[in-house]
Amino acid sequence: MLNIAETLNRWCREARPFALATVVDVRGSAPLPTGTSVAVDAEGNAVGSVSGGCVEGAVYELCRQVLHDGGAPQRAWFGYSDDDAFAVGLTCGGELDVFVRRVDWSDGPQLAAALGEVVEGRPAAVAQVVDGPDDVLGATLSVLADGSMTYGTLNDRSADRLVAEEARALLRAGRTARVTVGADGDGCPEPLTVLVHVHASRPRMLVFGAVDFAAALSRAGTFLGYRVTVCDARPVFATEARFPYADEVVVDWPHRYLERTSVDARTAVCVLTHDTKFDIPLLRLALDLPVGYVGAMGSRRTHDERLRLLREAGVPEEQLARLHSPIGLDLGARTPEETAVSITAEIISHANHATGLPLSQGTGPIHRPLVPSRTDGRTTLDEVAARAST
Repeated sequence: MLNIAETLNRWCREARPFALATVVDVRGSAPLPTGTSVAVDAEGNAVGSVSGGCVEGAVYELCRQVLHDGGAPQRAWFGYSDDDAFAVGLTCGGELDVFVRRVDWSDGPQLAAALGEVVEGRPAAVAQVVDGPDDVLGATLSVLADGSMTYGTLNDRSADRLVAEEARALLRAGRTARVTVGADGDGCPEPLTVLVHVHASRPRMLVFGAVDFAAALSRAGTFLGYRVTVCDARPVFATEARFPYADEVVVDWPHRYLERTSVDARTAVCVLTHDTKFDIPLLRLALDLPVGYVGAMGSRRTHDERLRLLREAGVPEEQLARLHSPIGLDLGARTPEETAVSITAEIISHANHATGLPLSQGTGPIHRPLVPSRTDGRTTLDEVAARAST
């Protein structure tokens, strides 16, 4: 629902009833991800999309029906449609599970609290029950800011607590996902399946080395939604004028800055300095932090020497295995702009546990289920194997 947060926030504040249709499950090459929504108000105004056009008409009519009847939420499953022009389905070969519910003013305050935060660019999560007892089906619980503030209830304190904990964890990870609580005797009276819609703060990209490649990379990182920091110990090079696309430019020794700044499992660390007096203490620290990606620029000879020095500095092999060096995918890149594309392509591939190979060389669905990252930024061998087998 956060794809249409601005309109929904306004409708909630106006106490305007509407029907909300949300993609709660995706299989195969569906065009839009889980959590995407379309909403329809009593006047027939519609906002958003759940399929990019394939089944919008059918979903629109279902929204009008739920809004008019005012009854229980509805589910609709849309599968593959062949070349029959009158069939309702997805021509891409994917499958969508769509959950439709009516939203009234009684739901408005807790939804508006979270949606208002999203509109202002602040982190928030909205947990929506998509499977469970009838009396809570469609109910929402919102978690704001650092997770200390919650709005709404699922009519049970244990359920509220468990769902809020799951929402906080997904908010930290920056992931929208379905979770189930109450299935393992954890205090929730009945099992609930909850879709947690997450609007997280921007992930960080830390670029070390105030070089031409860093200027191009900071622009690409900003385009991808990262909050980009460029850091270099040389004040003559580390200037805002040279890096207009960076959110901040820091003059400091790289390892000293990394020691005092905040990072998480979504942070990408890109080392472009080409200087061992900067690289080695920086990489030694970075590889021991719970960041999502660590890459270093240099030739293969530079990489081999870098590994030797890191081993001498006591960095264990399991940490060295996290290092992406030489940085980037093999695209034949030469210019700073092409190199930035190579680096960001590798970051995207790593974050999504993808192969980085041409799609023409693969099999199976193009859009695969996301594999959650561990809180320490690493991926287990089991996760890699599961990813490769899908």
